[in-house]
Amino acid sequence: MNFPEELKYTQDHEWIKVDGNIATIGITDHAQGELGDVVYVDIPDDITEVSAGQSFGTIEAVKTVADLFAPVSGKIIEVNRSLNDNPEIVNKDPYGEGWMIRIEMSNPAELDTLMDVEAYKAMLGK
Repeated sequence: MNFPEELKYTQDHEWIKVDGNIATIGITDHAQGELGDVVYVDIPDDITEVSAGQSFGTIEAVKTVADLFAPVSGKIIEVNRSLNDNPEIVNKDPYGEGWMIRIEMSNPAELDTLMDVEAYKAMLGK
């Protein structure tokens, strides 16, 4: 299982990569493994802003459907629409091409509430 050290993590198994004021968000390798084969990612076209902890869409796998939660607040500036036709990318490359959304953060201090890689691994018992 892959745990990139430069990312922050949530208890809901989302990851966040920060570049300046822009945050890229997806689900962790652990999450995609628990879900199984991802068959659909639904991020509404009309969602433009999110608050930390707010659902921004759902991910559907063979086993279940799960909500996707924003780890930080801000304006959604990009949605990975390639997942519409190729949701399996989430399984193959959850930290790369399988990203979900990009947010322009409105409150970067919210990053302080997220876990570093060691805390996330400890939560998983790894």
